[in-house]
Amino acid sequence: MPTSSASTTDSTKPSAGGGVQSLERAFDLLERMADAGGEVGLSELSATSGLPLPTIHRLMRTLVACGYVRQQPNRRYALGPRLIRLGESASRLLGTWARPYLARLVEETGETANMALLDGDEIVYVAQVPSKHSMRMFTEVGRRVLPHSTGVGKALLASTPDEEVRALLARTGMPAATEKTITTPDGFLAALEDVRRLGYAVDDNEQEIGVRCLAVSVPESPTAAAISISGPAGRVTEAATEKIVPVLQGIAVELSQALASSGA
Repeated sequence: MPTSSASTTDSTKPSAGGGVQSLERAFDLLERMADAGGEVGLSELSATSGLPLPTIHRLMRTLVACGYVRQQPNRRYALGPRLIRLGESASRLLGTWARPYLARLVEETGETANMALLDGDEIVYVAQVPSKHSMRMFTEVGRRVLPHSTGVGKALLASTPDEEVRALLARTGMPAATEKTITTPDGFLAALEDVRRLGYAVDDNEQEIGVRCLAVSVPESPTAAAISISGPAGRVTEAATEKIVPVLQGIAVELSQALASSGA
């Protein structure tokens, strides 16, 4: 009769990186589901992952049993509610790690600094350090907004293929927060082209009249993240932008390196 050490099952087989292969595969499937909008069929997962259907079915059954995935009436699979608690805790922790870098951003620019993530189709603010000016901007941590009217939204979507951006905008709509909000997909895609060309995004009175925001993505962040400064349009001028953007970009790189070294 074989002992437990005489055979290696899929659940305990070591991966090339020294981990457990089935765990790596399960997390890969969850990320593929998130990339696909949160709901997929087994055949889609098989096509994108290269794993055989029996393996995917076995992994999905386990994820369903644990509450991280749920099976829909149409037999497709969707991300489950237990992931929400994990995501909220991770977002809070990411915001905690970012705060010292945001504080430096405030010191060097004088304006309120923010960090935001793309959560599904929405932008969620996970950290903020306010300016020391008496006239300053406040954005409540945890606030959710649509991407099309924010600098961080543009920064986060600049690397997304145009067809995916159009699909997101079709789902969310493009309501006008102010008279300067971009309200057409073509207009927003043109703004994203500007972000790619310039290396930073601008919200010029588009979310709130009298407020300008400059934002950059955090390169190679474990989850799509952006940092920004926001302040009165009278202070965040074109001349100020030339000085602020290099600071934003430099701190974004430092934050990226810190997150990578922490294993976040």
